[in-house]
Amino acid sequence: MINLPPLAEQMRPSSLKDYIGQEHLVGEGAILRKAIESGNIPSMILWGPPGVGKTALAYIISRQLQRPFYSLSAVTSGVKDVREVITKANEVANNAILFIDEIHRFSKSQQDSLLGAVERGIVTLIGATTENPSFEVISPLLSRCQVYILKDLEKKDLLTILLKAKKILEEQKKIKIKIEEDEALLRISGGDARKLLNAIELVVTTEPIKNNKIIINNANVLKVIQQNLAIYDKSGEMHYDVISAFIKSLRGSDPNASVYWLARMIEAGEDPKFIARRMLILASEDIGNANPNALLLANSCFEAVNVIGYPECRIILSQTAIYLASSPKSNASYQAISDAQELVRKTGDLPVPLHIRNAPTKLMKDIGYGKNYKYAHSYDNNFAEQEFLPEKIKGKKLYDPQKNKREEDIRTRMKFLWKEKYNY
Repeated sequence: MINLPPLAEQMRPSSLKDYIGQEHLVGEGAILRKAIESGNIPSMILWGPPGVGKTALAYIISRQLQRPFYSLSAVTSGVKDVREVITKANEVANNAILFIDEIHRFSKSQQDSLLGAVERGIVTLIGATTENPSFEVISPLLSRCQVYILKDLEKKDLLTILLKAKKILEEQKKIKIKIEEDEALLRISGGDARKLLNAIELVVTTEPIKNNKIIINNANVLKVIQQNLAIYDKSGEMHYDVISAFIKSLRGSDPNASVYWLARMIEAGEDPKFIARRMLILASEDIGNANPNALLLANSCFEAVNVIGYPECRIILSQTAIYLASSPKSNASYQAISDAQELVRKTGDLPVPLHIRNAPTKLMKDIGYGKNYKYAHSYDNNFAEQEFLPEKIKGKKLYDPQKNKREEDIRTRMKFLWKEKYNY
């Protein structure tokens, strides 16, 4: 009997034609596709959630550009491995591609060892990370790389992958597979193609065959996955499920569940900086101005765990988690910047009103830059009503305070200052 590689490995695409998802990067006319087709790609960091095609994209790039390809995992490789690859790459004629999976796990010294080779063009670096590269990649290396953000796969992408997987499994096992329901498979995947493929492969391997047919529905998917969780989770997806449960518990104002999921991560040896960084993001995204002290405490927590480490930092993590979970919540700041960015994308680069432009030269003053600007501190309540938005979008309200004590105070002040202008 032939031992086949895992389904996820079998289905790894070999060309952009077969690649599913990330249309904003590799669709017709998209920025990364243009670079690949030109044959002149920059060193890059592919940042996105697990199972969305970072590794597959790196392989496709090397294949299409026909360049020597070296692959390292930051989990198992050290500075010695990096230097060996760079030495090999220096001996080949073409600019080699060095792919580093989970580059966020590389230490500063390991990342430093890449700098010279990237700068001199000995290798074109493609790093893959699930973490914000601004936090995890050293500035000199980051400045030499283009960051491309990969998104969760959409439902249509997952269904396309599911259909392809079904056909492959039918051919291999010489059976018919009928997918009566796909909601459980999609929910378990969480937008991760690898999880989806692991799940359907496990179900097909486990479920009994009747009349040369396997029926897949929500009930048998959930039963099989729960019974085989350790097998299903062999590639480490639980890491992402537990941090998701932790963040959702904090957002849901449940300090008990929050501390439970925190303990799960601590017992598993999770990086305390990873936990603290996620709480720092949540403090602004989900609490914001409902309690500005949350961001201060989360930032202090992040700095403290960097200094202290385990085991003592577990107490600081616990204190912060309980505080964030118990705090009033607001996503108004998050919603405001999301809406503002969407407005900018729709309206383009609208001109800055003349009266609030900078006027460092006499010519600029003569043509009206800064004219009629009212200096707020020269007026009662340190406020003078004037227009700060471009004419085309004047009166547009982007920040909408939510119903909590602090933001109700903000709403009252905005209404007092702006009257009916922004409908506060």
